[in-house]
Amino acid sequence: MRRYDGNPVAYVANSPIHGRGLFARRPIAVDEYIGSYRGRATQTNGMHVLWIWNEEANRWEGIDGNNEMRFLNHADQPNADWWGADLYAIRPIEQDEEITFDYGWNDEEE
Repeated sequence: MRRYDGNPVAYVANSPIHGRGLFARRPIAVDEYIGSYRGRATQTNGMHVLWIWNEEANRWEGIDGNNEMRFLNHADQPNADWWGADLYAIRPIEQDEEITFDYGWNDEEE
């Protein structure tokens, strides 16, 4: 796991949700920066692809994750959300709590 051990706020460990997940190293406050999704740009869906809406280009753009953020799991009531490729806490997160976001699976198509 050493490859994904560079984030001072979060670490990767086995998840009760699915496979591995991202967990808080210490308490994280509301609106605190957790990390950025990094990887190569892609237009192909995949297991670790995060889709971000690019307002300037008026299209969805994917990032094929290669850092610890790729292990984030889904929750219907998440504790974090994205601002572009940057993840922030949307409620207080306790030490060792799994960090999650809403994949948008239940969102209706526009």
